[in-house]
Amino acid sequence: MSASDSSYVLVTGGTGFIGSHTVLELVTQGYNVVVADNMYNGCEEPLRRIEKLANLKDRIPLCKVDLTDKSSLREVFRQYSFSSVVHLAAVKAVGESVRKPLVYYRNNVTGTLNLLDVMVEFGVKNIVFSSSATVYKADPEGKPFREDSELGCTSPYGRTKLFMESIIQDVVNAEQGWNAIMLRFFNPAGAHESGTMGENPMQIPNNLMPYMSQVAIGKLEKLHVFGTDFNTRDGTGLRDYIHIMDLAEAHVAALKRLSANHGYEVFNIGSGSGQTVLEMIDAMSAACGKKIPYSEDPRRSGDIDTILCDPTKAAEVLGFKVSRSLEQMCADLWRWQTANPSGYGQ
Repeated sequence: MSASDSSYVLVTGGTGFIGSHTVLELVTQGYNVVVADNMYNGCEEPLRRIEKLANLKDRIPLCKVDLTDKSSLREVFRQYSFSSVVHLAAVKAVGESVRKPLVYYRNNVTGTLNLLDVMVEFGVKNIVFSSSATVYKADPEGKPFREDSELGCTSPYGRTKLFMESIIQDVVNAEQGWNAIMLRFFNPAGAHESGTMGENPMQIPNNLMPYMSQVAIGKLEKLHVFGTDFNTRDGTGLRDYIHIMDLAEAHVAALKRLSANHGYEVFNIGSGSGQTVLEMIDAMSAACGKKIPYSEDPRRSGDIDTILCDPTKAAEVLGFKVSRSLEQMCADLWRWQTANPSGYGQ
């Protein structure tokens, strides 16, 4: 797909954290974008800020639809001519998925089935799917995950991502002309360097970085470090973090790759290096100029020592490598948090 194409790219979940930054990168590179979002965890404000950052003359079309409502989704495809879809819409909290598995299967899997049905109906055969490293089976030795590493999920959320991948792969195999890229990303964090766009948790954050930034600004009392007895250099869990704008750029690289007609492909998207929880606390403390208080709590069931990405394939095939440092990630997150203490203000 190219930015010169007069048709549209549909971005599902385009008002969310990953979605909005991906939309910004797409329109900056000249793509015509339509956003479809049920607004469950989103609001319109990110799109308004994208329009200002990208100096757009026209508003980005926003279709407030739920992918589980096929008839409404079909109307979106009737209204616009799409060349491709970037599919990010999903509920995504691992812990919540354990408590509410049916919600996750209904929303993520049924929504994807409906999307693919309508894509078939309207002859749209190009899709980039935002998957997750949660599809991999934990490696007790902490080896970096390759695209051919063993799959095996420990949560309903991870299983929905794996099911969605499998469904898309079956569609590609069943009908000629389809091109699909699965992006298995690791831990996105940070914010746009302007400080005007970032993560906007509606409740207490589930992820380390937004939780830590809310502790730093005083909205939360302290960070909880779950486990100090992991087999890592300081005893806390080690993870692979990627700047949100690097991840947005990866989605655009994948979209461009679709035009090469390679069928079904999978790429890991991460930095290839990892930081422990204590190292992340130190980095964020340096960015905000003060110590972040934390407590050492028992480790959670199912947590493993190390989750790392092997980014070799993405570099060789997509030409994608991360370009932003851990320090920039923390600085951009702090800039966003201090300028927007209540997120987008809803």
